[in-house]
Amino acid sequence: MKLHTIETGFFKLDGGAMFGVVPKQIWQKLCPPDALNLCTWAMRCLLVETSNRLILIDTGIGSKQPDKFLAHYHLHGSHTLHSSLANKGFNRHDLTDVILTHLHFDHCGGAIDRTADGTLVPAFKNARYWTNTPHWDWATQPNDREKASFLPDNILPLLSSGQLNFVPTNGTQTVAFDGELNLSLRMAFGHTQAMMLPQITVGETTIVFMADLIPSVAHLPLPYVMGYDMFPCTTLQEKKSFLEEALAGNYVLFFEHDAHTACCTLAQTEKGIRAGNTGSLTDFIAA
Repeated sequence: MKLHTIETGFFKLDGGAMFGVVPKQIWQKLCPPDALNLCTWAMRCLLVETSNRLILIDTGIGSKQPDKFLAHYHLHGSHTLHSSLANKGFNRHDLTDVILTHLHFDHCGGAIDRTADGTLVPAFKNARYWTNTPHWDWATQPNDREKASFLPDNILPLLSSGQLNFVPTNGTQTVAFDGELNLSLRMAFGHTQAMMLPQITVGETTIVFMADLIPSVAHLPLPYVMGYDMFPCTTLQEKKSFLEEALAGNYVLFFEHDAHTACCTLAQTEKGIRAGNTGSLTDFIAA
């Protein structure tokens, strides 16, 4: 099995929203904002390659939304989902599976394309798309606070395509997605209902795709919880439990949104659990 980092470009979000109750005078030292108080974030995906499977974890924001919508997020960078796949020697038709950690637009927007005649179709025609029933129900019947993140154009075509699959869930337990690949899905409920965090063991190394539980290295301190989270106190408890487990197990954390650091291990410090070694995925495991 090989793992590949797939960069899909950068976008900007309000720094205050990204750090919740943490004062700007503190968080700006970690993520300096621009004149509009916006910070730059990555939309980094992970590709799992085996002899007969090619599994993509999340898809970035995509490009099918109207320019007016995309302008709010200041997309930039030289990478796209499809150019990054090509750089690894693959194309969209090679994918066998797409795991969507959750259905917010910056995580699943690239899952659907718009054809020249305006038809919405899966971007990966040979792939099975994976979500879970509790999250699907949450996303397709959104509350007023979160509905702006669940765009119907990103979600409903998955169901009508016949390519959508639902991972069986059991409360808050980890779901075994593929035992042969040592790939499981941790469930998290603070950011949104039933977000899935893929956990992969390669040899003696365990890698966890952090999605929006811990979007960047700057979010490792426990109180650093995003204002976007639906249930921040739940996030706080989930982070605490996870970080203790990850420290004990020497896990590698793979960050979806950190603009500069793709991965890190953890270390115990006088201030709590913080980043240990940092670097690219290949610094921790061979591509």
